Amino acid sequence: MGTPDFYRHNVYVTSATHAPSTPAHPTLNRPNMVSVGTVVWLSSELMFFAGLFAMYFTLRSTSGQMWAEETAKLNFPFALVNTIVLVASSFTCQMGVFAAERLQPRKTGGPFQFSRWGMNEWFTLTFLMGGFFVAGQATEYAMLVSEHVSLSSNAYGSAFYITTGFHGLHVIGGLIAFLFIIGRSFIAKKFGHFEATSAIVTSYYWHFVDVVWIGLFLVIYVLK
Repeated sequence: MGTPDFYRHNVYVTSATHAPSTPAHPTLNRPNMVSVGTVVWLSSELMFFAGLFAMYFTLRSTSGQMWAEETAKLNFPFALVNTIVLVASSFTCQMGVFAAERLQPRKTGGPFQFSRWGMNEWFTLTFLMGGFFVAGQATEYAMLVSEHVSLSSNAYGSAFYITTGFHGLHVIGGLIAFLFIIGRSFIAKKFGHFEATSAIVTSYYWHFVDVVWIGLFLVIYVLK
């Protein structure tokens, strides 16, 4: 009489032992919400700069002669060097992202062994290049003011300083973000995926700022 119960018990144990390990409802690989939120926010920033571009073109269409006179005062070679430095900073920023993805916050070799640099070294270089751009833009403002081109001088001055000034504020915001990321890498006991994600979303912002400046450079300095 005890044999059926014993048999049923063995069958239960065997089936439980060999049951598949996969869950009944497999989880999906969801996108990182921080990255998604950053992309959505940058989309709103893109609309903001689109409005600035629209303002610039509208004022330009109504003041063609004045635009030709005022753009002649721009120092194209100086602005080109400043632009090259900012665009190059996107590459150094991305190298820092690659290091962050390797979970390598600091260099593992000599100061000139660039292949062994960590996130901090690449982001520090990016910060210096961004600071160079901001200083160059401030120098250009001083040169234009000496040429009597100011924010309140005419429609061109208003359009120029508003568009480039708001972009400059975004660059300064990016520089603050780099300082925050570098500082947190020193505070963290262990550099992990959370710190790496912060570095990645900061790079999204920096690339966005660089692309916007390329558009501004083409519109303001090339399409005179």
